[in-house]
Amino acid sequence: MRKPDKCPDKMKIAMLGTLPPLRGLSSYCLELALSIANLAEVEFISFKKLYPAFIYPGGGLGEDKTFPVISHSGLKVERRLTWYNPLTWLREGLCSRAKMLHAQWWSLPLFPVYAVICCCFKIRRRPVIITVHNVLPHENSIIYKILSGLLFKLCDHFIVHTEINKQQMISVYGIRPEKLSLIPHGTLDFHVKHGIERMDIRKEMGFDSDNKVILIFGAIRSYKGIETAIKAFAEVLKRAPESRLLIAGKLWENWEPYRKLINALNIGGFVSTYLDYIPSGEVYRFFTAADVVVLPYHRFDSQSGVGATAVSFRKPLIVTDVGGLPDLVTERRLVVPPGDPNSLAAVITECLKDPARLKAMAEASDIVARKLAWPAIAEETCSVYRKILSA
Repeated sequence: MRKPDKCPDKMKIAMLGTLPPLRGLSSYCLELALSIANLAEVEFISFKKLYPAFIYPGGGLGEDKTFPVISHSGLKVERRLTWYNPLTWLREGLCSRAKMLHAQWWSLPLFPVYAVICCCFKIRRRPVIITVHNVLPHENSIIYKILSGLLFKLCDHFIVHTEINKQQMISVYGIRPEKLSLIPHGTLDFHVKHGIERMDIRKEMGFDSDNKVILIFGAIRSYKGIETAIKAFAEVLKRAPESRLLIAGKLWENWEPYRKLINALNIGGFVSTYLDYIPSGEVYRFFTAADVVVLPYHRFDSQSGVGATAVSFRKPLIVTDVGGLPDLVTERRLVVPPGDPNSLAAVITECLKDPARLKAMAEASDIVARKLAWPAIAEETCSVYRKILSA
């Protein structure tokens, strides 16, 4: 694909978020920053120390040195922010030479840092754009809503990923529609590795050549619908005994209820689990091994990084009818009601028993991936920048 031309006005944009080797929102920020750097000068304000492990339910957001190396002539990365030193917040907000700030908002503990930096840009009469990744918290939190509302008062324009998010911003926070832009979450292509022997990886993970592997990937949290997926898999196994369930992700909650459910259903020998953070450099193993990826979320409002990754790998995908998940598939029958193991089991079984169907689903993921390509997202985002700077 042709590399986009530089913007003639040489826009200089500051972005605020996390970049590798930190975790957090780094996968998204990495793709976004590199794509925007093809069109404008990007100064990325990142963290040296994000926040302490004891306030993070997943056990901390340490470094992951398996991310790809960041290198782009249009991208300058500053890693000076620390959660415990407000002077670093002030320095980034007051000394940045950028004409505007584009902040990535998703995490309550970062509110003080974001509020100070956004205030500094506003004091200097430089506009602030916020991409709101979590309009509402995944777990109920009135504090998140209150502090998000305060932060949003410092913002000139917002970017959201789904139509549902746009309506929530209007109804929950009173944001005017003209201050909202809907730009999709792009694919996470850097996870994909080429020249990989799929059968070797599957063998290493304990799967036979005839197994049909159903992957559930990502942090184990209450809203993810893991219980529904386990119950559904027990039904799938009755009709497709060659199927296997692979659950991989960091625990945010006690695994014991799920273990008891697996044992009660007598399916323990058919379920593989990797209950820890999966380093960026290892993500490809799980998606390469999978025959189908399932997002069985009970509730969700935004777009899914796991879904974006599945699309990057062109994997067959089955989702529930929540948030922006239906946008990741092209067939409505691949969208099932949340919390309905019978419906989920029926669709999974139908797909696994029909190789032609799986092939068509993979081709559909390719169609979705092309719609979520970063060059187009970068163009849309830069259009928002120009609109705000010229206002």
